[in-house]
Amino acid sequence: MEHFEKTAVKVSAVSIAGNLILSVFKLFAGITAHSGAMVSDAVHSASDVFSSIIVIIGIRISAKAEDKEHPYGHERLECVSAIVLAVILLITGLFIGADAIRNISAGNVENLEIPETLALVSAGISIIAKEAMFWYTRHYAKSLKSDALMADAWHHRSDALSSVGALIGIAGARMGFSVLDPVASLVICVFIAKASIEIFSDAINKMVDRSCDEKTENNIRECVMRQNGVENIDLLRTRVFGSRIYADIEISVNGNISLSEAHSIAENVHSAVENLFPDIKHIMVHVNPENS
Repeated sequence: MEHFEKTAVKVSAVSIAGNLILSVFKLFAGITAHSGAMVSDAVHSASDVFSSIIVIIGIRISAKAEDKEHPYGHERLECVSAIVLAVILLITGLFIGADAIRNISAGNVENLEIPETLALVSAGISIIAKEAMFWYTRHYAKSLKSDALMADAWHHRSDALSSVGALIGIAGARMGFSVLDPVASLVICVFIAKASIEIFSDAINKMVDRSCDEKTENNIRECVMRQNGVENIDLLRTRVFGSRIYADIEISVNGNISLSEAHSIAENVHSAVENLFPDIKHIMVHVNPENS
């Protein structure tokens, strides 16, 4: 758990540094090059800074060991940080969209200033930088199985996509279609809203004890049935608790064996499942006599 916390915090710190540099650069480019789309993109990058800070807080809390008040640990609090991140992302997108709609509905888009070359260059740099940050964060999110880091990774991807929209809008505006700059901001809003809803939905699913996917449950069944003495699986229930899994299983064994032998079989099942599936934090094994 200590390795998880240190690595996740390091990744988030890299995200904060990268987003700070990008947001300042894009804001400068957007203002000086007269691009509303690039200013909107800068606001999106700035929101990523706050998101990464929330991720760090959530990970630090979720990494705390079990205590008397929280005997099952604090993993679920990582989902809380992902939910907060999703809400911030959605609010950011709605503000960007509202500003874009205001510019389009004003009816004087032909009078909007034409973005300069600097805005175009900054959009290209942003796409490359944010896509690199996405793959970097996604790599560690998958290796650590961290929902908050994965949410942060997709935040980077949404920023890269918004920069693509900004690039198209700025290029179109420079070709004489000035309306494309605020339209690009509106497209950015849609991308941001979609990413925030997906992050929110995934975090909520993990907050309400959703079961594992069918493939994982089938693999658990196969593992259990390979253990000597197990005649059948009477019941298997799983629940996702934050980034970890809890499982309850009832197995049937020969009803004529001793209590000690039945207990030994249950212990073997318990150890085999936890060793083969590192995401499973705990499995409870109940033994039923087969001939009852």
